[in-house]
Amino acid sequence: MNMIARLTAAASLTVSALGLSAASATEITFYYPVAVGGPITKIVDGYAAEFTKAHPDITIKPVYTGSYQDSLVKAMTAAKAGNAPDVAILLSTDMFTLIDNDMIEPIETLAKSEADQDWLKSFYPAFMENSQSGGHTWGIPFQRSTIVQYWNKDAFKAAGLDPDKAPQSWDEMVDFGKKLTKRDASGAVTQWGLEIPSSGFPYWLFQALTTQNGAILANAEGTKVAYDDPKVVEALQFFADLSQKHDVMPKGIIEWGTTPKDFFEGKTAMIWTTTGNLTNVRTNAKFAFGVAALPKHVRGGSPTGGGNIYIFKTGDKAKAAAALEFARFLTTPERAADWGIATGYVATRPDAWQTEAMKKYVEGFPAAAVARDQLKEAVAELSTHDNQRVTKALNDALQAVLTGTKTAKPALDQAQAEATRILSAYKN
Repeated sequence: MNMIARLTAAASLTVSALGLSAASATEITFYYPVAVGGPITKIVDGYAAEFTKAHPDITIKPVYTGSYQDSLVKAMTAAKAGNAPDVAILLSTDMFTLIDNDMIEPIETLAKSEADQDWLKSFYPAFMENSQSGGHTWGIPFQRSTIVQYWNKDAFKAAGLDPDKAPQSWDEMVDFGKKLTKRDASGAVTQWGLEIPSSGFPYWLFQALTTQNGAILANAEGTKVAYDDPKVVEALQFFADLSQKHDVMPKGIIEWGTTPKDFFEGKTAMIWTTTGNLTNVRTNAKFAFGVAALPKHVRGGSPTGGGNIYIFKTGDKAKAAAALEFARFLTTPERAADWGIATGYVATRPDAWQTEAMKKYVEGFPAAAVARDQLKEAVAELSTHDNQRVTKALNDALQAVLTGTKTAKPALDQAQAEATRILSAYKN
């Protein structure tokens, strides 16, 4: 029986079946965001049941909390009411918000053994950039990703393009996009060349463009942004030009949630989306497709993304210790590999890629290694103090420019002024 099947079967186990009494077990509340399609809850239930089987004195109670945004609100609301989750998967970019509200434990206060220290050093450095601050580790990389490009090989072949070669540069992406955009006799578009989503996480997709143009949006301390950098302005102009000038992408806002579906249905030949959609695409695309690192401009690269494991402050030492043990359980090399295979997220530690299961998976599906290989050019996802308000200032600017109501420089100047005002409270 493979690991996923075994875990799914394990999910049916109950505390009573294990011979436990409620009084003897430490119960851990585990908030998990269901934000990407697939049988995720069955896998998570399986992990929880397998952990309890191996640790009879601890039970895990998964609570499925909706989107990342919903999950943060629910976790913070519960914590303020004195009923915090013991452990939660929340965005890596929520780190400063959780620190500022004194809701999470620095992992080093719990993980003190030599084995614990080795564990904290086992993750890819690119993922730790959004997991550490002020000399402490606050989050453990688990459900992490980068942005990659997917392309329809059949559509490439029909357009006279090499079906095995994704665009390598911005110029190639525009050129390919023009050849891939198809219109009917009336002039209506039946297939777009490209879709880059601009709802849901618009700043994240845009950050790929700013990275490729050589700009860094925020400092490591989360106290300063560079929205008005000329390189950022240039990147936003290019983003808008894809639809407004080059006509290779739909005008206006492109929905995050429907972009993979547009790809499955042949409405677009290329998309940018998270590696967390890899299994979704593999399952639902009825055509040959490719996966590649994002195109280069001044440089290559993508922001990292996705969720970390956070341990909340509850004042209960037994629960904190159990939460740490569960975090270690979720991030063993074997389980990191299993999670990556099952979902498409990037296995967060190098030794996970050396497991037999992962080596066999990559051999049969080389696209799975694209995001891992892109990590060498990855940057930390935009994250600051008061992150939601600071990123909203940028998101508002992006959407104004993409809908044609503002031009790039004035929109970003306004976003910079708003972000600087918000962050002034956090500067020494």
